[in-house]
Amino acid sequence: MPDFMGLMKQAAQLQAKMQELQAELDHIDVEGTAGGGMVSVRLNAKGEFRGVAIDDSLLKPGEKEILEDLLVAAHAEARHKAEAVMQEKMKALTGGLPLPPGLNLF
Repeated sequence: MPDFMGLMKQAAQLQAKMQELQAELDHIDVEGTAGGGMVSVRLNAKGEFRGVAIDDSLLKPGEKEILEDLLVAAHAEARHKAEAVMQEKMKALTGGLPLPPGLNLF
């Protein structure tokens, strides 16, 4: 039987590191672009929306549907990058600690 007190100590250390990681993820920004850079969406590594930039040429009448599609595509790319950053940080944080597959700590 594993040392219960040792496991509790590891859990407390992991919790403290998770809080530090949460704060760090707030300050890491990722960007997704679409339309050759005509639309960009910025998120933090936790996936929270930070900003959007739209090329003026897309603000013409009749371009609404194109702009909507580009916003969705840029957001999807930024979200993918944010998830990759989070996974990399979690991998570094939990290295060596056996966590069940699919355990979502965020």
